[in-house]
Amino acid sequence: MVLLGQISSTAIKGTVGYVAPEYGMGGEASTEGDVYSYGILLLEMITGKRPSDKMFKDGLSLHSFCKMTFLERVEELVDSCLLVEETNEVMTNRVGNHTQLRGKRVKCLLSIIQIGIVCSAESPGERMDIKDVIRNLHQVKQVFLGV
Repeated sequence: MVLLGQISSTAIKGTVGYVAPEYGMGGEASTEGDVYSYGILLLEMITGKRPSDKMFKDGLSLHSFCKMTFLERVEELVDSCLLVEETNEVMTNRVGNHTQLRGKRVKCLLSIIQIGIVCSAESPGERMDIKDVIRNLHQVKQVFLGV
């Protein structure tokens, strides 16, 4: 029963592209939704592409782009400004159309992308727990610093 002067509304609150898909279906706010948003943020930082970029249409999203491009076309995936100093470390091995880059920085960036992909999975149950995210990011940091 709605009394005069009272308004009831259900709306998704958040920024387009960062809001977990389950919120669009009336899902409650949850830590899994926060992990989704964090995963999208990680992917945005590494790729330099916003989830609202014009290239993401017709079912293509930042998450699906990264998942499809991961490992096969890493040069297209990683923001080029993150690889500027990498030229001395990188060894390129071309096999057909696939290019594999090896180097500490690239390995760390790929690890972060992988974390972002898992965090931004469509299903909340497939997402990484935030404690595991933190642990994995600490491991990436240790690899990068050579600890």
